[in-house]
Amino acid sequence: MKKISLVIVFGLLLASFGFGQTQTIRMMHYNLLYYTNQGATGCTSTNNNLNNKDLALCTIIDYVMPDVLVVNEIGSNVSYADRIVNNVLNTNGRQGYQHGPLTNYSGGSIANMLFYNSAKLAFHSHFYLSTVNRDINGYKMYYISPNLAYGDTVFTTFILMHLKAGTGSENEQKRYSQVEKLMTYIETRAMYGNICLSGDFNIYGASEDAYQHLINYSNSLYKFYDPINMEAEWNNSYSSRYVHTQSTHSDDNGCAASGGLDDRFDFILVSSPIYYGSRKVSCITNSYHALGNDGNHFNKSVNNPNPANQDVPSNVADALYTMSDHLPVIMDLAVDLTPVSVSSTELADFEVRVVNPIDNSLKINILSSVEEDMSFDLYSLEGKLLMRTQHRVNAGDDRLELDFPYPSGFYILKISDSRNACVIKKLVK
Repeated sequence: MKKISLVIVFGLLLASFGFGQTQTIRMMHYNLLYYTNQGATGCTSTNNNLNNKDLALCTIIDYVMPDVLVVNEIGSNVSYADRIVNNVLNTNGRQGYQHGPLTNYSGGSIANMLFYNSAKLAFHSHFYLSTVNRDINGYKMYYISPNLAYGDTVFTTFILMHLKAGTGSENEQKRYSQVEKLMTYIETRAMYGNICLSGDFNIYGASEDAYQHLINYSNSLYKFYDPINMEAEWNNSYSSRYVHTQSTHSDDNGCAASGGLDDRFDFILVSSPIYYGSRKVSCITNSYHALGNDGNHFNKSVNNPNPANQDVPSNVADALYTMSDHLPVIMDLAVDLTPVSVSSTELADFEVRVVNPIDNSLKINILSSVEEDMSFDLYSLEGKLLMRTQHRVNAGDDRLELDFPYPSGFYILKISDSRNACVIKKLVK
């Protein structure tokens, strides 16, 4: 994120008191079931044919039209990512889809990947973590904002992981170790911001340690939230039937898991700023769902005609059955592209909330990863400095109250940390 001068801030601020610029980004997570010629035992060119999978995935993409597609179980050679871009995403009149970097430092024949609509999003950077089973991948993206020329945009990091499959304490411990490595990485690097964490977690219930380590992490700044607040013991639970994502097959074809829909293995979790919408990205209410899960196919194939699938057309239900033994999980994000400089900057590792409108005191809530001195500068809308003060801000959730002996009107508050990263808030009295 580029720093911009207060002159530009004041100019952009005038427009920001009007209507915001909101864009919708559709995210889809999908386990592609061995999208590779090197499959697991039992997956062959007959029961898991890539040409058939391409046609099925194309039908699903036509129906969903995601802006971000994050996947597990793609072949660990980049040629498979290129194949999806060329044979699926950039077809049927679509164009401009690209993919991020692919890694496979953990070994094996399958990997993770992010695909994105380059008309809305651009790639910024990537990280990976090698684990006992598969890499964890993080892709930092930014939005193609109308104010990009001024250095203004909104960043979101999409993290993908595919945890160890299987029941029993040994597999549960491996899943926990993968999650632990991720959360340590996030906290150590103070990655407080817009994050979507998705993947095939292979978790059977919310009581499992790996899941609890994500949603009840000891440092609440970095914990994740379930957008649908659906904590349960999901395995083979009829009461959880609306959130099950595996398996699309009740029959055994030698490759796909059988038994019908009875597990919630696939998730999208979000960080605090997205959950509360505090950094310009938020979940759109009721948009999170498992595509093709109508609640009527518990322990059945997703395309079982008794009853017909009520969530998707029959051709999409058939495509979901052909493509994978998992259902995609979809969530829409609202992105506020009003110039980011009037509310916060990506450089800041702290979050600020103010109570508007103001009376005779300015109430400020600061959520910071560290204890440090911060500067508070108050300006009139014309750019005149009215107040400059400094306060020691505690780590965690801290609250300040400052006298505000100024007349009714609009003001700008700039809060800076020791690195001169700042958050700028508009105030109304």
